[in-house]
Amino acid sequence: MKLILISKRSDKVRTFSLNSWVRVLLSVALLGIPVAAGVLLGVKLSDGRWQLLFEDHIVDMQNELTVSRQELQDDRQQISQTLSLMTAKLAQMQSSVVRLDALGEQLTEISGIEGGEFDFSSMPGLGGPEHLGQQVFQNNDSKHADLNLLISGIASTLNQREIQLKLLRSSLADKNLINQRRLAGRPIAKGWLSSPYGMRTDPFSGQRRWHAGVDFAGRLGSDVIAVASGIITWSGEKSGYGKMVEVNHSDGYVTRYAHNQENVAKLGTVVNKGDVIAKMGTSGRSTGPHVHFEVFKNGRVVDPASYIRRTSR
Repeated sequence: MKLILISKRSDKVRTFSLNSWVRVLLSVALLGIPVAAGVLLGVKLSDGRWQLLFEDHIVDMQNELTVSRQELQDDRQQISQTLSLMTAKLAQMQSSVVRLDALGEQLTEISGIEGGEFDFSSMPGLGGPEHLGQQVFQNNDSKHADLNLLISGIASTLNQREIQLKLLRSSLADKNLINQRRLAGRPIAKGWLSSPYGMRTDPFSGQRRWHAGVDFAGRLGSDVIAVASGIITWSGEKSGYGKMVEVNHSDGYVTRYAHNQENVAKLGTVVNKGDVIAKMGTSGRSTGPHVHFEVFKNGRVVDPASYIRRTSR
């Protein structure tokens, strides 16, 4: 066997001859290394170490899979519980909407508001242009999407009902304020009309005299009430009237309640319609228990009859 060596620096070529022993040793070296590696690998595999290593990895993977399955099951249970809670909450919200609608309709009927102004049986009109470019988020889960849509709908209904009820409450408050200020009804809780407004026969002299108010007779000590809200501008004795209460109302109205047994309302007190301001008596120029009721408009006495016949709106 010959080996030929060529040098890059020079053009010389060298040739070496190998004898039989060198050839044997070289062959053993080249073939022995792979064989030795294979034998070593076989020994390692045969002693079970690699098998244990593979088994350990498999066990770890199985444990991780078991944990993942448990976490998935827990997540499903949590989602199921959440959906159940959301469903129960939705039922409560729907019940609230029904109760609000019923209350709104009752208040509308009680207040006497024209039909259609506060319609609690249908959704109020809504609208507006769509804003282009606005991102819309959608849930791929159909159950969650349906629940979110239902929750949004009920929440919108509740918000609209809240707005309607606030407006209705404001309207009722204004209506109540107007009703409180409006002269209407009789100045007694119990009793009857005993003498009208105008010319009459004077009970003391028997002559025709002008009667500037109306008289309501009743039981001694029965309630005398204000026919409208106002401020007490007189509470005391007045010649001919006996014990008298005078109330200053809005829009230039003043009312007087005379011949009382007792004046309940004090000077400067703010009273509401229906408040007890005195007790029926027979003080002053009187023949028996009654209340003398007068109405003034802008300083001039007027017939109380039209106000007595009024009813609260």
